[in-house]
Amino acid sequence: MERVPQDAGAAEAQGAVAGRARRFVVGGGALVVVAVLAYWLGSSGGNGEAAAPRPSATPTPSATLAVSEVFKRAGPSVAVIQAGKSLGTGVIAADDGTILTAHHVVKGTKDVTVTFADGTKTKAVVVSANPKRDVATLKPAELPEIVVPATLGGAVAVGAPVVAIGNPLGLTYSVSTGVVSGLNRSAEDGDLSGLIQFDASVNPGSSGGPLLDARGLVIGIVVSIADPGGDEAFAGIAFAVPIGVALGGSEGDGPPGDGPLI
Repeated sequence: MERVPQDAGAAEAQGAVAGRARRFVVGGGALVVVAVLAYWLGSSGGNGEAAAPRPSATPTPSATLAVSEVFKRAGPSVAVIQAGKSLGTGVIAADDGTILTAHHVVKGTKDVTVTFADGTKTKAVVVSANPKRDVATLKPAELPEIVVPATLGGAVAVGAPVVAIGNPLGLTYSVSTGVVSGLNRSAEDGDLSGLIQFDASVNPGSSGGPLLDARGLVIGIVVSIADPGGDEAFAGIAFAVPIGVALGGSEGDGPPGDGPLI
């Protein structure tokens, strides 16, 4: 079959397209080289030195514990207080086994029995009392084999989660949760002031127990509930003495160092 010679103009056009294609490829390669060079210069400051490594963004670990972990941490520090016919709660607040509780739990009696978390049962004496703040300290006659003092906190914020551990109505080592509802509250017809208001469930027998934050630190000592019906039933409002006040400080003070000087 006879081959028809290509038109000269068409051949020139094809050559021009091929030339542009080659230039496009070469030009694209040049752009890549320029981009890589710019990145290298930018990351090294243009001085040929390697850029300082930048740490990857990592989330700040949260110190907040699950309620079960709070109980596991603080539970061994909680004690059952039986003072005559009065039942309450206490918390080990020092390495020597000194217990912090509510004054009204032990008021008017010398017959005080303490039962620790490991089952150790012993007599105790009241070594100090502050009726104005409704707090008292007890010295047990005998200590458990392992003494686990609570870790004390200080700062309190409205809306922060809290955990209460106590013996409401004789149900020992009960745990309830809630939030800080208010600060600097008054209770008992104004006899107590500067209190932490919270809504974790507490009832008779909870008095003297620890109010803990989400890290398991004691921020207050439970002392009272609002009782509009006069039936000693929890109405959703409870009060605790701030831990700094309970230890003899002024309102808002935190604990002295790692433990109380009581």
